[in-house]
Amino acid sequence: MTQDIPSPLVLEIENLSIEARANDSWSGIVNGVSLSLRRGEVLGLVGESGAGKSTIGLAALGYLRPGARVAGGAVRLEGQDLLALPEAARRPFRGTKVAYVAQSAQAAFNPAHRLMDQIVMVAVERGGMTRAAAEERAVSLFAALQLPEPDRFGRRYPHQVSGGQLQRAMVAMAMMCNPALIVFDEPTTALDVTTQVEVLISIRRVIEEFGVAAIYITHDLSVVAQIAHRVAVLRYGAVVETAPIGRIMAAPEHPYTRSLWAVHELSVSHEAAAGHDTGEALLSLENLSARYGDFEVLSDISLTLGRGETLAVVGESGSGKSTLGRVITGLKAPSAGRARYAGAALPERVSRRPKALLRRIQIIYQSADTALNPRQTVRKIIGRPLALYHGLRGRAREARLMELLRLVELDPAHADRTPGQLSGGQKQRVAIARALAAEPELIVCDEITSALDKVVQAEVLRMLMDLQARLGVAFFFITHDIEVVRAIADRVVVMERGRIVEQGSRAQIFAPPHAPYTETLLASVPEMAPGWLDRIIAARA
Repeated sequence: MTQDIPSPLVLEIENLSIEARANDSWSGIVNGVSLSLRRGEVLGLVGESGAGKSTIGLAALGYLRPGARVAGGAVRLEGQDLLALPEAARRPFRGTKVAYVAQSAQAAFNPAHRLMDQIVMVAVERGGMTRAAAEERAVSLFAALQLPEPDRFGRRYPHQVSGGQLQRAMVAMAMMCNPALIVFDEPTTALDVTTQVEVLISIRRVIEEFGVAAIYITHDLSVVAQIAHRVAVLRYGAVVETAPIGRIMAAPEHPYTRSLWAVHELSVSHEAAAGHDTGEALLSLENLSARYGDFEVLSDISLTLGRGETLAVVGESGSGKSTLGRVITGLKAPSAGRARYAGAALPERVSRRPKALLRRIQIIYQSADTALNPRQTVRKIIGRPLALYHGLRGRAREARLMELLRLVELDPAHADRTPGQLSGGQKQRVAIARALAAEPELIVCDEITSALDKVVQAEVLRMLMDLQARLGVAFFFITHDIEVVRAIADRVVVMERGRIVEQGSRAQIFAPPHAPYTETLLASVPEMAPGWLDRIIAARA
C-alpha cells in the first residue's frame, strides 16, 4: 500500500460530542472526538460494539440517528461544517461529496428493482448526470471492481448475484459521483474469508485509483491492517489510541487495544487443548443429499458427531453449511441418505419429531436481532422453553430462569428488558440461554459469532467452552471464520459446493499438506500485519 498521502484535508472532526436519549435523559455516546483525514488516506475506526464507530461514521455524512443530538463540536467536509447546516442543506452532500457503504448490501438494496436503476439514481437526481452518462460510469466501475459481465451486470436483481458481488456493487454506487470521502461501515463482516479477500482488493483498488479519502469501520484489526494508513481505537465513545497502522500493529500501547487480540490469543491457547473424544456417536449422517427444487445443495454427506464434542463446519458462502444445519434440526428434509441420532433413525421433518427429541436438538441462529421477538422480555423468551419442555411454572420457572441468566453471564436484572435494550453480545447470550433452557444434548450454532466484535466474540466462545465442560453439550458449529474454528473445534469438516472435501481433527486439518480448497481457505485469512493483502495482489498479477 502506498504511503505517499496527498496533502489536501478532506475531513476534520473537531471535539465532537453526541448524545442519545435514554428514557427522559440524555447520555453521551461520542465524547470529544477529534480526527482528520486527507485525500487518498484511509483511517480505520476500531472498537467493540457500542464504542461509537458507526455514530462517528454517520456524523461524517452530517447524519444522526433518530434519538441522537450533537452536544458540541464540528464536522468539516472540505472546509464546510456539515453540522452547522440545516438538514435540507446537508442532504445534497450525501451520495455526491460523501458516500456510505453499509455492512449488509442485502438490506441496503431494494429487491424489487434492478441493480442499475438503484446504482445510478443519486448520480442522476443529485449528481447532474444524464441517465446514459450514469450508466456508462456504472459499467466502468463494474469493470474496475472486477464484477462479472460489466455490460450486463446492472440488469440483474439483487437476489441474482452473490453476497460479495452485491457488496462490490454497493462500492460502485458509492463511487458514482466521485466523492471526496467514503465511509465503509463493516463492509466485510458477514462475508466468508475468500469473498472477503475479493471485496478488500476491490476497495483498495478504487481508493488508490480515484484518490478518495475513506473511513473504514471495523472490529477486526487483521482486516484494517490491510486497508488503513492510520487507526483510531475507540472505547465508550472516546479515542483511546491513534497511530500509523504499522506502529499500532507492532506495539499497541493502550490495554484496550491489546485486548482486541483476544480471539487470536484464545485460538492459540486452545491449539494444545485435548479434544472431547468420547468414542460415542451422538449424530451420524450417511450419504445424505438435499435439494432446493432441481438444484442439489448437499451431495453425499457422511459424518459423525460425538457426545460432548464440537464439530466445526467451515466453508465459503453457498457451500451448504447452513442447509446441513437445517437438515439436522428438521427444518429441511434430505432428498437421499439417512440420519441417526443416539443410535435411532432421525425423523426427517421437525413436524414428525416428538417433543422429547425436539428438546434434545436445539439451534442458535446467526442474527439474534431476527431470532428474538422484539416485543417480548428476556423473561418470556427464556421462560417459554422452560414451560414447554419441562412444565415449569411460577417460582420454579423463575428460579431456573435466574440460574440460566447466571450461566450465560447475564445480570438477572436483564430479565425485564426487551432485545432492543440489549447489546449485540447480550442478545446472543439470551439466544444461548433459550437453547440451554431445553437442556439439549446437541446445539446447532449457525454463524453465531459472525456479527460480534472480537472482544465480545472471545467472551462468547470462552463461555461456550465452559458450558460444554460443565454440561457435556455437543456443538455442531457452522462458521466461515477460521480463527473461530481454531479456537473452539475438536474436529473440523471442510465443505465446498455442497460436498465434504476434507474432515478430521483440528490438528489434522490445520497441519499441511492440505486439500486444495482447504489451502485456499487458509490462505485467505488476513494476517495480523500490514502487507498481507499486497502479497495476495502481487501473486495474482
